[in-house]
Amino acid sequence: MLSFITKPRIRGGVHAEEHKAITATQSIITTFPLPARLYIPLQQHVGKPAEPLIRVGEQVLKGQLLAYSQGLISAPVHAPSSGVILDVNDYPAPHPSALPIRMIVLETDGKEEWLATVPVSDPFQLDPEAISLRVGAAGIVGLGGATFPTAVKLNMGRENRIDTLIINGAECEPYLSCDDRQMQERSDQIIDGVRLMLHGMATGHAVVAIEDNKPQAFFAMQAAARPYPSINVIQIPTRYPMGWDRQLIRYVTGREVPVGCRSSEIGVTIHNVGTAYATHKAIRYGQPLVSRVITVSGGAVGRPMNVEVPLGTLIAELFAFCEVNAAQTARIVMGGPMMGDSLPHTGLPTVKATSGILALTQSELKNTDEQPCIRCASCVSVCPAGLRPLDMANNIRVNQLDAAVDIGLKDCISCGCCSYICPSNIPLVQYFKYATGEVAARQQAQHKSEQTKRLIDTRNARLARIAQQQHEEEQARVAAKLERERLKAEQEATA
Repeated sequence: MLSFITKPRIRGGVHAEEHKAITATQSIITTFPLPARLYIPLQQHVGKPAEPLIRVGEQVLKGQLLAYSQGLISAPVHAPSSGVILDVNDYPAPHPSALPIRMIVLETDGKEEWLATVPVSDPFQLDPEAISLRVGAAGIVGLGGATFPTAVKLNMGRENRIDTLIINGAECEPYLSCDDRQMQERSDQIIDGVRLMLHGMATGHAVVAIEDNKPQAFFAMQAAARPYPSINVIQIPTRYPMGWDRQLIRYVTGREVPVGCRSSEIGVTIHNVGTAYATHKAIRYGQPLVSRVITVSGGAVGRPMNVEVPLGTLIAELFAFCEVNAAQTARIVMGGPMMGDSLPHTGLPTVKATSGILALTQSELKNTDEQPCIRCASCVSVCPAGLRPLDMANNIRVNQLDAAVDIGLKDCISCGCCSYICPSNIPLVQYFKYATGEVAARQQAQHKSEQTKRLIDTRNARLARIAQQQHEEEQARVAAKLERERLKAEQEATA
């Protein structure tokens, strides 16, 4: 059992304006009108995109498998409602680029008819492997934003002998309160999901960590966990980015995750409270992940709320329901304002990673007039990863990406603390996002070049072997011909 008396010092971080109260005090809306069409991306998770197994024109039921997972790191996709498959084609992705990705278009029939399932009477009688298989088949991924397939982490828990499961209830991003409301309203189901995760990982101890600005959620979760001594519910300081896995692990356990290592290698793994709730539904009722709670907030939103919507709902329909003023909207953000993505328009679908959609006014955006650096080192003091943001940015400016990598670019989590605190409005995190993408692109190009070189070398070696073989065969034929001529000459001489 871990001790929670002495806590390590919190490294870096900022106290950002929360903007949570208006949505955190309202119940989750579960009466969102069913959209006429749902646009369901096949890539809603880390790893390979799912592969469709349905045909255009096919009638499907809610919860029916639409696309199966490919490989170990992947997740299946299910029908968020009943209806008819209209198309399987490329549509704009919920990404700043809005480049097209493959999606399934479902025309809903309004019946919300579920695929028949067989509930499990006592899931704790199942083998731990069976829990992982069911979670994987339900398409559950990390709902905190990472979207890593949950079943893979459960399997890693058994393989790495995890001793502590941390349930992340920090929800440290400003505006977002969907996890807070779920902990207040669905605490019993979340705790049941935590118990099922512990069983699936063959692990005996869990810690639910909740920031101390969510007292109602803390008390609700504490009451729900009271009958289970293996689950501790604790409060952690409110400081962004407290929900970052390494920061949370360090504060809760006192352990440091080494650079280049996974948390599982030090006996700890983390799941989000929404993931625990989805696990409860999947194991208890056989229901796959087909909807999620989303925070809709921002100064341009007439009715800010937390609302549960089917995956694949267009942001435009969500904004219409929440009475968003388009004329006042200066920026649309998927996720939180610190780490979320700015979207070009509302004709994009919600996905498993969509924790929030913000419609921000101009007054809510930070001044973008960049000024010269005053060497105050504020960016260094707030970096939770202990990096030197300004030095990395200076290297990136002159295209010295390798130098930026050497001083920690790959350890940057793009939390935005440095940009938030910078008095000169230097967009530091934008430099790091650009450099990270450029380094990845260069590595991919180098890998492709090396692979091409290997193929060329292999081809040349094969052609050389063929030429050598042909040369040897030709020599053998010449030698055989000479031998025949010699024997014939001997015969003629004898005669």
